[in-house]
Amino acid sequence: MAVAALGTGGLVVAAQRGASARPGHAPAHLRGTAPLPHAQILALDLADQDRHAALHRAHHAVAAIDGGEIAAWLALGEGALAPQADGPRQLKQMPSFAGDVLDPSRSHGDLLLQITGASAHVTQQAAERTLRALPQWRVRWRIEGVRPENRTEGDRGLARNPFHFTEGHGNPASSAGVTERAVIPADQDEPSWAVGGSYQVIRIIRLATDFWDRESLHEQERIIGRRRDGRWLDGSPSDEQPAFAADPHGKTTPFDAHVRRAAPDRRRPPPMVRRSYNYHQGTEDQGLIFSCFQRDLDKGFEAVQHRLQGEAMAKYTLTVGGGYFFVPPPGDAWLAAAT
Repeated sequence: MAVAALGTGGLVVAAQRGASARPGHAPAHLRGTAPLPHAQILALDLADQDRHAALHRAHHAVAAIDGGEIAAWLALGEGALAPQADGPRQLKQMPSFAGDVLDPSRSHGDLLLQITGASAHVTQQAAERTLRALPQWRVRWRIEGVRPENRTEGDRGLARNPFHFTEGHGNPASSAGVTERAVIPADQDEPSWAVGGSYQVIRIIRLATDFWDRESLHEQERIIGRRRDGRWLDGSPSDEQPAFAADPHGKTTPFDAHVRRAAPDRRRPPPMVRRSYNYHQGTEDQGLIFSCFQRDLDKGFEAVQHRLQGEAMAKYTLTVGGGYFFVPPPGDAWLAAAT
C-alpha cells in the first residue's frame, strides 16, 4: 500500500537517459509518504491506428493534470507497444492465478491511467478532463477507489482496508528502500528506455465482507497474522520483525496466515511497494483495488502470489479483474522507443 517519498534518488538514472523530468520531481506513482486518498483507475484500449500520436496525446494529457491536488500517471499494457518495439522484458497479459475468476470486461487493457487526488470530486473532474482529451482511446474498464483513514506513521503511509485492518506496515520506510524495490536500475536486463520505470500490478479483489464480519476478532487476526492495529501476534510492534523462527510449529502465527505466507522470512521482505485502494460498487461488489510496483514481476508480485496459494484468507476473496502494466520513467524519452 502506501510508501515513503521516492525523493530524487530514483530520478538520477532517468535523467541519465535524457528524461525531461523536473528536478526533484518524483514520479507520480511513488510520490509522497502516503498516496492521495482518492483514485480513478481507467484501463483504455487503442481505438486509433496512429499509435505514436495516441501515446503522445495520452502522455501530455496526463502531464497536464499532474501536480497540486492531483498525482497522475499512465502505464503501458502489452498492447500499447508497437510490434517492433523493444519492450519491457516481463510485460505481458496478467495470467489467471489459482482461485481467480477474471472478467474480461474488468481485466487487462492497452493503457492504464491512474489519477489520484485529495477529494473524490477533484479526482473525478480530472479524470473526465483527461478522457475528453483522448479520442484515440476507448475505456475498457474503470473503477473508483478510496483510502479510509489515510495517514502517515513512522514514515509509512497507512490506511484501513475493507476487512478493518491497517495496511501499509510492510512497505519500506525510506526513499532508498522504495527505489530499491520499485525502480528499474541500469544493470537490470531491460531495454535502456525502461530504466527508471516500474512494473505495476492491479488486482480487483472482491471481498466477502459479510462472511468475514461473522468471524471473531481473534480468528480474523490469526487469518491475517497481525492485530488490527498492525502489531504482530507475538506482541512485537508493527515496525519490528516478528519472531517466526521462534514459532516453528505455527502456534502463534499459523503457517497459512496471510503475512506468513506472503513473507515467511521477514528479514527479506517481498521486493515490491504496495499502494492499494478500497472500492465499493454496491452491497454485492466491494473490496480492494490491490496495486503494487516493482522492478521485477517474477521476484515481486508473482513470487508472493504463488506463496499465497492455500492461505486461510482465500475463502473470503475473489480476484475478478486487473492487469499487468509498465509505468515509463519520468519524461518523454520513452515515447520514441515504445512507438
